[in-house]
Amino acid sequence: MLWHQCTLRLTSRPRGFHLVTDEIIAGLPQLRQVRVGLVHLLLQHTSASLSLNENADPDVRADLERWTDHAIPEGARYFVHTAEGPDDMPAHVKAAVLGTSVTLPVREGRLALGTWQGLYLGEHRDHGGGRSVVATLWGQGGPARANDSNNTED
Repeated sequence: MLWHQCTLRLTSRPRGFHLVTDEIIAGLPQLRQVRVGLVHLLLQHTSASLSLNENADPDVRADLERWTDHAIPEGARYFVHTAEGPDDMPAHVKAAVLGTSVTLPVREGRLALGTWQGLYLGEHRDHGGGRSVVATLWGQGGPARANDSNNTED
C-alpha cells in the first residue's frame, strides 16, 4: 500500500476558469506507481475553486465564468464583508458553491478521468496569486495489467 502527500503550488492565473490537469499530474509523479487507488485534492483557499468539467472546448470555461459572475455579482448590496475588496465576498460564495476539493480514481498509474474531463481551477479574484493544492494519494502498487476489463472512458 502506498501513501503519499504533498503540496502543489499552482501557477498564478487571472480571474476565470483554467485547466490545471497537466499541472497537477506533473506535480504527482508518484501516480505512476499506483495500479488502483484514489487521489484527494484540496485547494487551500477560500476565494478559488477546484472542480471537474469539460476539457476540450474553452467556451465552457468562459460560459462558467459569465454564469458565476451573473449569479454571484460583485457589488451586491447584501454583501457585508468588503474589507478585502469588492471581488472578495463574491469569490467566497463561488468557492462555496463550486467546492474546493475533489477525489479522483487512479487506475494503472493515471487519473481515471473520462475522455472529456479535466480539472478546473476557478480563480474568482482579480489578483488571487499562486494557489496551493494538498494532494493525498493512496493506493495499491504493482505491475500494470495489460487487459483491464474495467478500463472504460466516455
